[in-house]
Amino acid sequence: MQKVYTLIVLMDIYSKRVNIVALALYTYTSLALFGICLGQSFPANFIFGDSLVDAGNNNYIVSLSKANCVPNGIDFGSPSGRYTNGRTIIDIIGKVFLLSFCQELGFKHFTPPYLAPTTSGPIVLDGVNYASGGGGILNETGKIFGGRINLDAQIDNFVNTKQDIISQIGLQATMQLFEKSLFSVTIGSNDFINNYLTPILSIPEQKLMSPDKFVGAMISRLRLQLNRLHNLGARKIVVANVGPIGCIPFERDMNPKSGDNCVALPNELAQSFNTQLRSLVPELNANLKGSKFVYADVYQVVEDILENYIKYGFEYPNSSCCYLAGRFGGLIPCGPPSKVCLDRSKYVFWDPYHPSDASNVIIANHLLDGDTTFISPMNVRQLLSS
Repeated sequence: MQKVYTLIVLMDIYSKRVNIVALALYTYTSLALFGICLGQSFPANFIFGDSLVDAGNNNYIVSLSKANCVPNGIDFGSPSGRYTNGRTIIDIIGKVFLLSFCQELGFKHFTPPYLAPTTSGPIVLDGVNYASGGGGILNETGKIFGGRINLDAQIDNFVNTKQDIISQIGLQATMQLFEKSLFSVTIGSNDFINNYLTPILSIPEQKLMSPDKFVGAMISRLRLQLNRLHNLGARKIVVANVGPIGCIPFERDMNPKSGDNCVALPNELAQSFNTQLRSLVPELNANLKGSKFVYADVYQVVEDILENYIKYGFEYPNSSCCYLAGRFGGLIPCGPPSKVCLDRSKYVFWDPYHPSDASNVIIANHLLDGDTTFISPMNVRQLLSS
């Protein structure tokens, strides 16, 4: 009996030693990999756009367009100013800036909003998010919200960041950082929804300017803005087109005569803009030395999701998960009085205007690794490797 007891004790000691060795080895490996992660020269991520990619800039301005209240962010941990239940498309794409083993160790990286007080010092070397809910290509876009940061002002803010980075690492290193970094521009929806198509308020503008002239004005302005970004040092630039805005719950509820179909006019305007934007990208690549502009066909991705929603695992392609009023839950923005659907993963749309986290994952994956059906002349992963 004594021998059995002694054997049990020895086995217990041996087991503990094995566990200690294993723990020490895991800790050592983790620290070593963490050191490698920190030591890598990762590209930075500079984000321009509207509420589709805003990470909280509107939290710091006086605006009617805000998402820093429940139930927004319900799957993010808290309301952060993101206009969705979880992550934005660019949050998900941002993971490519960490090595795969860094991701497996649980490191997270979300590019911080420009206006956050903590976005300063060495933090900006990893990138900054300038996007603003309600913002547009044209400076008059979104005026119904009061405060918003349109694309011209976002680029002004990038100029400030550039000077900050130069003061930290010098001009040459700054330009080298920009050369390998990812720049993305996701904007244009508000120029239609909250400008040319604004209910009642847009009637005088529609009488003065035809849809073709309005789209032409958007493209002309965007051409200047993208040229300016290039002149400031941006080289790898993903430009997203406008999605099928006639299919969002807001447009469906505002145009009940369309029944169960998407609203035609907003989609026609988006497609007109997208056609010209698709031509603009190769034009910029040809005229701007060293540039690599990429056309992200978000319209095509979202349309594919809506047409094949069952294949993608969705059950509700037309309605808002966060809802309060309207057949499709599209009449009132998501906020504290709103109700939330039971299974958010089954809804294409989080609120009257924006995709859910589940949709954003699909969109991001198409842009990261998709073929030229969805992103051309190369996908984001190929762009970063080029």
